[in-house]
Parts: sequence; C-alpha cells; structure tokens
Amino acid sequence: MPPAEAFDAARSVIQFGLSARAFPAATVEVGRESGPIWREAFGQLTYDAGAAACTLDTIFDLASLTKVIATGPAAMGLVARGRLTLDRSIGDIFEEWRAPALARIQVRHLLDHSSGLPAHARFWERAMTRETIRAAIATLPLDREPGGASVYSDPGFILLGFVLEKTAGTSLADHVRAMNPGDGEPLLYRPSRDLLDRIAPTEDDRWRGRVLRGEVHDENAAVLGGVAAHAGLFGTAGAVGAFARVVLQTFREETRLGSPALMRQFAARTAVPGSSRALAWDTMRPTSSCGTRMSPTSIGHTGFTGTSLWIDYERDVYVVLLTNRVHPSRENNQLAPLRPRFHDAVMDGIAR
Repeated sequence: MPPAEAFDAARSVIQFGLSARAFPAATVEVGRESGPIWREAFGQLTYDAGAAACTLDTIFDLASLTKVIATGPAAMGLVARGRLTLDRSIGDIFEEWRAPALARIQVRHLLDHSSGLPAHARFWERAMTRETIRAAIATLPLDREPGGASVYSDPGFILLGFVLEKTAGTSLADHVRAMNPGDGEPLLYRPSRDLLDRIAPTEDDRWRGRVLRGEVHDENAAVLGGVAAHAGLFGTAGAVGAFARVVLQTFREETRLGSPALMRQFAARTAVPGSSRALAWDTMRPTSSCGTRMSPTSIGHTGFTGTSLWIDYERDVYVVLLTNRVHPSRENNQLAPLRPRFHDAVMDGIAR
C-alpha cells in the first residue's frame, strides 16, 4: 500500500483544475483488484455560492464510459454464451442493412469503430424516436470501407445497442441492473428523482432550455429515452471502481463478464491500420489521456462530460476520474491537458 502522501502530486493536479475552473466537482478512485487504495472528492457541484460539496456519494453522468461499462460487457456476455459472433453481419440481424454497401459491416466493426459510419449524426434535431433513429442510421452514407480505418462513431455504437438488445431480448438497462454489484454504489440509466440531490449538474443546455441534472447530457441518448449504447449511464466513482475490479479479476479467472481469454480478446488492439482501438475499449498510446506511465497494454476510455477510466491489468491498477467539466458549458476544454498529468502522478505515487 502506498504511503498516505503518495498521491499528493495527483491531488495537486485536481486542485489546480478546480482553481482554473476546469471543472467544479471531481471524484477519484484508484485501486487494485483487492480494493481501493485512494478515494477522494473535490470541489462543489456547481460554481454557485453555497453549492453543495462534492462527496464520494456524488453521481456523475458517465457519458461514453457507457461504451465500456455497459455495451462492451453486454457484447462479451452474448459472445460468451454463443448467441453472437464478432464476425456476424448486421444484415443478418436487421433487414434494412442487407444492401450490398452495408451488409459488409460486422459486429466487430461497430465495437472497434471501423464500420465506416460517420462520427456524428444530429438525430435529435429531427425530432426522432428510437425506431426512426434505427432506420435513419441505415440511410447514412459510409465514409469508408468497413474495417479499413477506425473513426470514433457514436452512430455505430447506437446501432450496436440495437443489435445487442435484439439479440439478447432485453434492454441495456436490464443488463446494467443485472451487472450492478449491489453494494450501494449506483450504476444505472435514468436515475430516479430521489437521487437528484446527489447528481452533479452538467450543461446549461440551450436545446432543452435548462441546466441538466439527472438527465443524460448527450442529445441523441436523450432522444433514445436515456438508454443507449454510446451514452446514458450515471454512477459514482465507487461504482466505476467496482466494475474495474471485475475487469481486473476477469483477466485472471472466469467472472460474470466472461473468461480471461475473452477479456484479453476484447482488450487487444485490433488489426485496423493506424488504430489504437480494441473492442469497445481504447488502448494506451503516448498521447492518451492516461499519460505515459501505464503499461502499453492498458485499456481505458473517456467520457465527454469529463469522466475517464483506465485499467493497467499488468500492474493490477485502475484509475477512475469523474468530473462535470461541461458545467456550465461544453466549451470548457481545460480538463484535456490535466488528464495525462493526473494519471502520471497517480502511477508515480503507486510506484513509491
């Protein structure tokens, strides 16, 4: 166990972020498979005078951490049970995807962002529903040949969510409820109103005309009813840390996520040229948000609202950083250069 002062440098990075108004609130959990070794909360939920203090019970909009906490594990579970294969064509699942230009897209292409679908689509501006969005994705022109290059694509993950839900016969929300560790740390879609006081607000959203609190920040996820494969999860640092510990365990033994072999398959960088992507996960590279001190095999992901999770399974370390950097505006990008500094300081502290 590192000494108490081992994380002083990492703590200073967070305190600098608070003073620079990179975010009003932050929670941190660093740990190993055996449990947390540093947990701390910083700041207040907003910049308003008298705003409530951030605590370890504060719930954050996890944004794209949904991709690795909900969607990737849901896909792993279906693969483990033999109900889905990574090379299955999307055209085998949905009729509207049987056109020759689209039928080449496989489940693995959605997981590693190499489907050729565009990075973004502003479905919310067209007053769409879950059903019409699924149909609309099939009309999007492909930007490139499937499998040729990885370009981060929310429409691809939205489609993947439809694939998983149809294959499983249950919603992603059902999957997350079944996976929840049940230790009092919330990890859920569409948090109930009784949790509202614990939730860190996100943006003062012009589209919805209010400061968002307990509503998913991502507009497409909102149109999808708050349950989506690319965004929508809310949780505490403790809930994300509990998930990270299961991931670390799965590298060694069978867990509810799957086997060690399957975990390593999902964590391995794919063969897509020039890509750092694994299956749902991103991997460590010199310019990653995880800094330069983690093992090259480390896996992780960031979330647009100011969240991140990185796991160094070779060193048995995970690092959770949750902030609401988009409050009150998404134009605030001061967190980006702080992330690698924070992770490097954490890893230096662990090495002490």
